[in-house]
Amino acid sequence: MTHIITSLCLRDGGCVDVCPVECIVPGNPQDKYPWYYIDPDTCIDCGACIPECPYEAIFTEDETPDAFEASGGEYQSMPAGTPGFDTAYEGENHHGQEVKLSSTKVLEAGEVVDLTADIQPNYDFFTSGPGYWDGWMDYVNP
Repeated sequence: MTHIITSLCLRDGGCVDVCPVECIVPGNPQDKYPWYYIDPDTCIDCGACIPECPYEAIFTEDETPDAFEASGGEYQSMPAGTPGFDTAYEGENHHGQEVKLSSTKVLEAGEVVDLTADIQPNYDFFTSGPGYWDGWMDYVNP
């Protein structure tokens, strides 16, 4: 079992700072991999990342909700070109750096989304995607 960063992620990066094994990396390129991702082979399931996420986007794999009910106003992000995700998000991460995501949608109060669909993209990132890339620490902490 590992932890999963779901599509509620808006690239804050606080999770990276607290991870004792440095298993969390930002997706790159951002338009294809908009979230942060957790290496399932390195994650020790300590859970330190969960309370650091201001978007409550991180779950243990077996507790990732298949019926997440939105309070309203949460953003959900997907790779560029995903149908229905046509709202741009602009904000700042906890380091004060600008975050721009082109493919998000704002969830309505009571809207129910299946976040278990985000489990496979996390694994794919480390098997068929870019996984760890040179310079990722410079990207996270410039």
